[in-house]
Amino acid sequence: MVDLQSQYEHIKQEVDAGIREVIESAAFIKGPKVTEFQRHLEAYTGAKHVIPVGNGTDALQIALMGLGLQRGDEVITPTFTFIATAEVVALLGLTPVVVDVDWETMNMDIESVRRAITPRTKAIVPVHLFGQCANMEALMALAKEHHLYVVEDACQAIGAQYTFANGDTKQAGTIGHIGCTSFFPSKNLGCYGDGGAIFTNDDALADKMRAIANHGCRVRYHHDEVGVNSRLDSIQAAILDAKLPHLNDYIAARQRAAAYYDKAFADCEALLIPGREPHSTHVFHQYTLRVLGADRDAVREGLAERGIPAMVYYPVPLHQQNAYRDPRYKDGDFPVAERLAACVLSLPMHTELDNEQLKYITDNVIELCRK
Repeated sequence: MVDLQSQYEHIKQEVDAGIREVIESAAFIKGPKVTEFQRHLEAYTGAKHVIPVGNGTDALQIALMGLGLQRGDEVITPTFTFIATAEVVALLGLTPVVVDVDWETMNMDIESVRRAITPRTKAIVPVHLFGQCANMEALMALAKEHHLYVVEDACQAIGAQYTFANGDTKQAGTIGHIGCTSFFPSKNLGCYGDGGAIFTNDDALADKMRAIANHGCRVRYHHDEVGVNSRLDSIQAAILDAKLPHLNDYIAARQRAAAYYDKAFADCEALLIPGREPHSTHVFHQYTLRVLGADRDAVREGLAERGIPAMVYYPVPLHQQNAYRDPRYKDGDFPVAERLAACVLSLPMHTELDNEQLKYITDNVIELCRK
């Protein structure tokens, strides 16, 4: 699904030099490399504040803690996504409220969000799934109307650009009150371990979340908030800082691979290519097909037999997960998400795909879909 070894070979000198610098300095925790990467990421994204943390899930948890929500407050999130989004809501004693998604973009459906808002709703967590922003202009307007916070889960969409009706452009994660991202190795900007970051343009929120990530501490041994211990270590920061100047090139490589896939599958009646959010670029963390005229699982098994990995993200929507079963929801309440879970298939997507590999993948997908 990804080829991190080949990617490393292209940036080996920068990565190795950064790691060596950290080791020689012995500044492994909160060292200067973390601050350097933070400043560079602020410049890249346009976020006023970037707070590096231990991973993307921590970023989401700290973001919600920073908002000061109370036990039982409702947080709206899509049911078709990775579990972390609902997990942090539940861990904090908040109430996850799930909504359906759009069939084409696979992102949060705005009308479903509107219907889900109650007097107890305090926040919306849109997930920019697979690499493109949700309909943020509509979501921000809805949030403003109901006095709600918006926390963007941009863990799969760093570098995606959203264009508003007035022509203004912002990056994924910098539109809502808070944004969160992950640096898991397979992400478009990934480290060689765990890592994450929080974005905000709000000075007070930044101060509070920075303290929460440091055991609730602003001054050493003085703890003003209930906090956690979540930090990006210096070696991972050095790796990310070496990769960041290449991120736009990585995105362009993914987009070229996606364009090849789009063209190859355009006339295959069994497949629907990924729909696009009209106001967002797509950075293709995943290239996810909808397999409608063939047996999705048989296609996946056939690809595996031919040495082609393929994944199903995500086979079980949140409302059908045992840990999050809720009497408010029953099977069939979220028909789009349930249909997607039964038909999505993600193909290899990374910066090192060449035309020979892409042809082998697409030829085999089409052949298996026609069986």
